[in-house]
Amino acid sequence: MLSLAQTTLLSLAGLIVLALSKLWPMVSRAYNSSLKNLPGPPSPSWFYGNIKAIQDEDNSVPQERWAAEYGPVISYKGFLGLSRLWTTDTRALNHVLTHSTDYQKPEAARRNLAKILGKGFNYNFDSLRGKPNELNAAFQEVFNPGTNFTIFMFLKNVFPALDIFPDERAKRLDHAQEVMRRIGLQLIEEKKAQIAREMSEGKSGGVERKDVQGRDLLTLLMKANMATDIPDNQRLSDEDVLAQVPTFLVAGHETTSTATMWCLYALTQAPEVQKKLRDEMFTLQTEAPTMDELSSLPYLDAVVRETLRVHAPVPTTMRIATKDDVIPVSEPFVDRHGKLQDSIHISKGSPIIIPVLSLNRSTELWGADALEFKPERWINPPEAISSIPGVWGHMLSFLGGPRACIGYRFSLIEMKALLFALVRAFEFELAVPASDIQKKTSIVQRPLLRSAPEQGSQMPLLVRRFKRAQG
Repeated sequence: MLSLAQTTLLSLAGLIVLALSKLWPMVSRAYNSSLKNLPGPPSPSWFYGNIKAIQDEDNSVPQERWAAEYGPVISYKGFLGLSRLWTTDTRALNHVLTHSTDYQKPEAARRNLAKILGKGFNYNFDSLRGKPNELNAAFQEVFNPGTNFTIFMFLKNVFPALDIFPDERAKRLDHAQEVMRRIGLQLIEEKKAQIAREMSEGKSGGVERKDVQGRDLLTLLMKANMATDIPDNQRLSDEDVLAQVPTFLVAGHETTSTATMWCLYALTQAPEVQKKLRDEMFTLQTEAPTMDELSSLPYLDAVVRETLRVHAPVPTTMRIATKDDVIPVSEPFVDRHGKLQDSIHISKGSPIIIPVLSLNRSTELWGADALEFKPERWINPPEAISSIPGVWGHMLSFLGGPRACIGYRFSLIEMKALLFALVRAFEFELAVPASDIQKKTSIVQRPLLRSAPEQGSQMPLLVRRFKRAQG
């Protein structure tokens, strides 16, 4: 019979073995990685690598500074010295994005996103009308960019079992997820009741797929799923239907609303653009334009394009190599040892950063004024941007390849509709100095006030009703 001390020692030894089994492959990859031969900045910390330097500044600024010094193909250190590939070489990025099975999202990122989106809904309630800001508060918590990264957060990514010890951030995320689940369930119950009424008032045989109509994705999904001409083995279960709602709420809402917010910010910094855009909008003699009418406004299109270029909602994303590979490049580069290289040798397990924002505002592609918000550039865009492997607009805001954003067309028209309604009716001015706005990322790029980061994400705007001159 083992004593308490012996049991404790054995348990501790087991934990050490488990930790080493997880950490050793990372350390081994860091030591043997071919990426360590690429040019890049020195690492100030064996544990954090260059991560803290990246977190201390606005999105993508450090990497762009390193690229200016070392070239378009660099590597920098992540946690435990693990090298990360960062490049604005368009041929290399095209290779990574089009070979989606060889370069996949990190497991930790998929796991963390699943925590936010949830797997279904198991609460019934009636509080949406009673608390109209509850969903917004939940979204604010989920997408609020934190300012501090702790060792414990890193360890939880490496050891998912540590999730049984929630920190304050995890507790707040759990609460936000419960809110989205409850509201999602209410939406579904309301849709079910609505569809049931339509079926009882319509054909005795029920609804067929050809009869499916609706103005939102959830209605269309549920009507199609309840159609009488669908075999039972092809119907989604209630759990499957419920699991789609957080995706609709997050993926279908947050990126577009964030892009619209950054567009309003950009318009406050360019009053002449705001006026020109408003003048164009008033050329349409309607307050409720059709999609075709919105698409007929060239300056609105240019403003939307320029916003998504300069203020990409998702500034970076990551892929992990699932096998050893050789990535081609557009132009040879000089490695850390002064040798000319015409490709990048990548090892299985190596992380690749897709620098969406940095490529969108690369001076090599867009010219010396790439950092400026200038919608007029879309009248005659530079030829060099044709090499950018994006699915839309010669930019990476919606990514590219097989895993590009499938809803980008809807997002574009939704953003145009929002701007049409807002800019026609109101004038916008920034309520704080522009230098007080800091860009930080928690899935999407959100603003923080440098003077009050503890208050979370916010964009203080002065909004005045626009009074159109008569005559």
